[in-house]
Amino acid sequence: MANYQDQVETLPGVGPKRAEALHALNIFTIEDLVTYYPYRYEDLAVRTPQESLDGDKVTFKGIVSTPAVVRRFGKRSQTYFGLMVDQANIRVNFFNQPWLAKNIVVDQELAVYGTYNAAKASLTGIKLVTASSDELAAIYPASKEINAKTIQNLIELAWSQVRGTLPSLVPASIRNKYRLLDRNQQVEWMQFPPDPYHAKQARRSTAFEEFYIFQMRLQLLKLSDQSFAGEEIKVNLQRWQAFKDQLPFKLTTAQERVVGEILNDQQRPLHMNRLLQGDVGSGKTVVAALAMYAVVTAGLQATLMAPTEILAQQHAQGLAKLFDQAGVDLRVELLTAGLKTSQRRQILADLEVGDIDILIGTHALLQPDVHFHHLGLVVIDEQHRFGVNQRSKLREGGVNPDVLAMTATPIPRTLSITAYGEMDISIIDQLPAGRKPIETRWLNHGQLDLALAFMAEQLAQGAQAYVVAPLIEESEVLDVQNAQAVAIQLTESFPKYQVGLLHGRLSNAEKQALMADFKANRIQILVATTVVEVGVDVANASLMLILDADRFGLAQLHQLRGRVGRGERQSYAFLIADPKTDYGRARLEAMVATNDGFKLAEEDLKLRGPGDILGTKQSGVPEFRVGDPIKDLTMLTIAQQEAIATVEESAWDNQEENQALVAYLSQSMAQYRHFD
Repeated sequence: MANYQDQVETLPGVGPKRAEALHALNIFTIEDLVTYYPYRYEDLAVRTPQESLDGDKVTFKGIVSTPAVVRRFGKRSQTYFGLMVDQANIRVNFFNQPWLAKNIVVDQELAVYGTYNAAKASLTGIKLVTASSDELAAIYPASKEINAKTIQNLIELAWSQVRGTLPSLVPASIRNKYRLLDRNQQVEWMQFPPDPYHAKQARRSTAFEEFYIFQMRLQLLKLSDQSFAGEEIKVNLQRWQAFKDQLPFKLTTAQERVVGEILNDQQRPLHMNRLLQGDVGSGKTVVAALAMYAVVTAGLQATLMAPTEILAQQHAQGLAKLFDQAGVDLRVELLTAGLKTSQRRQILADLEVGDIDILIGTHALLQPDVHFHHLGLVVIDEQHRFGVNQRSKLREGGVNPDVLAMTATPIPRTLSITAYGEMDISIIDQLPAGRKPIETRWLNHGQLDLALAFMAEQLAQGAQAYVVAPLIEESEVLDVQNAQAVAIQLTESFPKYQVGLLHGRLSNAEKQALMADFKANRIQILVATTVVEVGVDVANASLMLILDADRFGLAQLHQLRGRVGRGERQSYAFLIADPKTDYGRARLEAMVATNDGFKLAEEDLKLRGPGDILGTKQSGVPEFRVGDPIKDLTMLTIAQQEAIATVEESAWDNQEENQALVAYLSQSMAQYRHFD
């Protein structure tokens, strides 16, 4: 008898070549093999035409009533014959399988699986099945090197040797609570379900096990992260409160809540790893300012990393102004790649001796020559733009500051639980009082003149406008508007106004000069590529015109729209597009329907799937084999709650019911070090 932990090579019939094919499917042990589950089942239970609906995949069993005839059409063929099924004569058609004709004998009992056409009383055959078949047939994902039938045979062989010996990974108390199967019953019914009901029960238990194991890994990552010595920051609450009281606006209830969560983390002796998410314009920057000032009152330093120099410069100016308005005396500096050598050298020297309280910058902050005197907090803006390696560099340098990551890309609940599961999450789900919703309209290219006429009215009233185009210059591949041609056209159409052109090929100095001119209203129309997507803040800009809007993703459209609506004017977004797909139309309809970034993110997840929403490489969303993190969100949430409850129990890893789980996790954790 085999052991479930044995390598697949120990099974009869698995030589080096077959083992290599199995390894390519991540099947290394017998346990891997018996838990290599079907992706669907074919219901081979025999039915009658009266029990079947048009288009159903069904198995009909009857008596062959006419001989099989083969008709050929060049390389293609059709094989057809009559089958008397429960008083009805059904015409059965097989395409491109002429060899079946020799198996069709008049007056013989035969069972055929195929697609039923009720109007024509016909069945498009998929395969002949044994007349005794009345079960579900498992269909396995396969490869060129090994076919599904071979995989099925190997699973049957392996299961016959290890049946009943698999330890359950989900603790018995949780299985009992949610009426889940033990692992042996679960595997048996996943691989060999007697009927759809049992297959459904097995899938339910298997999906939960998959989610629970994943969440346990995340919780262990979180515990591991906290095991790095965090610093209990001794915040001077009196100074901190005085700064908060001097802010030129009142915080929203949501901002007050997340500020409290962050301050509580900072004052604990554990390492903070928190994600702050809030829709465009929800006020994340002031929350970050309060978190940074808390660190400064304790005599430590803070740093803020932004994805672009434009955004870093904006943060530096905005924070300096905020502290100045509140009468707070501290030093904020900007460190970017564009600094002169002498300036950079001076900033680095002052930073190392502690003369700089807050340092703002881009990836330049991660250079080896950047040394802080005592860093207490790192704020990372647009979190998903920084990879794991960049986020861990500071720690590798012997510094372990608290981390507050911010994103204006609203993250659906599914992704919060998976891609960001090892982080604590704070959500600002409320816009500041008085903020007017942006009116969004979708026009086709034939209606562009209407949008331009509306732009003329807005400009005449003193407003400014963004016009976004997907490409910088003519492309022979894509028939889309381009920024350069648009800028020329708008200069001719609006001779009274200054038109600027902003794109990624400009130098940082050129970009900053353009944005400064736009902010000062020396430029009234800014034609841009998506370089304006993140964070750029011009209060007087109240019109966003997006050309070929169907070329952009839903999250990107929402980010672009968020560049307007920053001031007191009523703001508008015009989406100009003639989408050619249902997906394109669905995105634009969603944009018109709501300004709520969280609703749009959920919609985007439904339309695109989890692996795509933040960019395939950066999303970190696992590919679950059985569970669906979108459709099974409630189950995923419960699995997360149970995993948290498990690790919060004292000595949970010594409890008898958890021993199989502990052994499994200790073997598999090495490959799950980084999820993002």
